[in-house]
Amino acid sequence: MVSKALGKYVQSLHQKKYRQRHGAFLVEGGKSVLELLSSGLETEHLLATAEFASQNRALLPARLLTVVSEHELTQLGTLANNTTALAVARLPTEPPLPPTLPAGALLLALDEVRDPGNLGTLLRLADWYGLPGVVLSPGCADAYAPKTVAATMGAFARVPVWERDLAAWLPTLPPEVGIFGADLTGDNVHRLALRPAGVLVMGSESHGLTPDVAAALTRRLHIPRGPGGQAESLNVAISAAILLDNFFRGVA
Repeated sequence: MVSKALGKYVQSLHQKKYRQRHGAFLVEGGKSVLELLSSGLETEHLLATAEFASQNRALLPARLLTVVSEHELTQLGTLANNTTALAVARLPTEPPLPPTLPAGALLLALDEVRDPGNLGTLLRLADWYGLPGVVLSPGCADAYAPKTVAATMGAFARVPVWERDLAAWLPTLPPEVGIFGADLTGDNVHRLALRPAGVLVMGSESHGLTPDVAAALTRRLHIPRGPGGQAESLNVAISAAILLDNFFRGVA
């Protein structure tokens, strides 16, 4: 059974202001919890059902474990139904962002992507393509909100995140660093030979890139519709997936 104090603490982490105050965040669901425990992130508390604890006993640190009911897990967390586990993890310290990094690798930068589900999917994409990290503008959703963490499918434990004012940061990059962004008037991405270096900047589906960030682009990329295609726009995560695939298409 969860103490009243622990229950109140866990529920407070639903909100960003308390995540920042306590330096902690929630990880929900068995797969995500196991990803957390196998990572270098610090775990504070671990709550699990008896069945999940029995199935994963060798992987769960006994000193952190509290066995609870499915009802308690669901009441404490944000998922509609949680039958496995929930953990409280310490927020990681933001690592240094080497100024030379974009010259030798591709960074993903997100400009006011406010939907946590989209942000989580974009972090998952960064994990899939092995990007060194993701740069977030201050207007983005919280990378450690429960919905974001769930959407990353474990990538939250592997992908470094930096917060930067993109309009101020992008112009400071060396002139040889390509700064790419999606634009309906840009170059057809299918006809380009791109290499995975520089910065790919993605904005929200509704508003695109903010004007000052768009002004920092050195190349604009266009994803052409297929024959007969009528959709007005693509979801930001889908657009990023198409563009990233073109950057990595020639990489063995």
